[in-house]
Amino acid sequence: MALKLLAILIALALLGAIPRLARYRRFEWLAAALKLLGHGLPGAILVVFLPALLAAAIGYSLHLSWVGVLWLIYAVALLIWTLGPRELETDLESIFNAADETSRVVAAQVLKADPAGADLPWQAQALVGAGVTAALQRRFALLFWFFVLGPGGAVAYRLIRLCVATAGIEAGLENGLRAKLGRLADALDWAPAHLMVLAMALVSNFDAVLGTWRRWHAQNGHTWFGFNADFLPAIASVGVNADVEAGDGYAEDLCDVPGELEDLGHILNRVLVVWLAFAALLVMGGWLT
Repeated sequence: MALKLLAILIALALLGAIPRLARYRRFEWLAAALKLLGHGLPGAILVVFLPALLAAAIGYSLHLSWVGVLWLIYAVALLIWTLGPRELETDLESIFNAADETSRVVAAQVLKADPAGADLPWQAQALVGAGVTAALQRRFALLFWFFVLGPGGAVAYRLIRLCVATAGIEAGLENGLRAKLGRLADALDWAPAHLMVLAMALVSNFDAVLGTWRRWHAQNGHTWFGFNADFLPAIASVGVNADVEAGDGYAEDLCDVPGELEDLGHILNRVLVVWLAFAALLVMGGWLT
């Protein structure tokens, strides 16, 4: 567990210091493999889980040698490869640096979870919701499954997400199959999304965040065990708005879209710190026992 936390810290530090490392996230082979093995569910399962099992086997073999040093190097490289596939901070910067509102609307479309979905409007609530969902799918869910299952979990999550989005579209997967894979990916998002909510409550307005969480699940058609993260955008909007209203945020009003997106970025950084601190406590607890 300590090596997993160290690998996460090193990978995040390297990506922050050397952003061009993200260029090595190449997944063109995934669409080709999906086409080669057919457009059915068995082929998609093979494309996802064979690389995941291979990644897990390599990690297991390396963990037994050189006191984990080789495993650490391998895990850092694998995290750099599977995080993303785009950095949220880079996408937010492109929105902030756009020349005019039209350019900003175009730049904001990279936050969409589904490239084939409807365009995002230039509206704070919609973009904050898309931003927090992007953070979940690009970083937090992958870190969760890496911490729980190791390299195999990280590879499986990223490949499933790509099959739902870009790779699945390029390979011509049927909408029904992409929907099935999407439900699986949403189920994998459920646990890390709830952990994000708890961390968001700690770093933002506790009562507002948890109150929205309870009210959302109390609405008709919503359940606590729906195994999706549909509640996350509403909660993130409330957390950002609470920061603005309290004067703790970077936005001056609730209609300042770039300001609210900047607030979201800072809240997500604080959520990441809470996650890493909690992981460190788990490691220390393991040492003490």
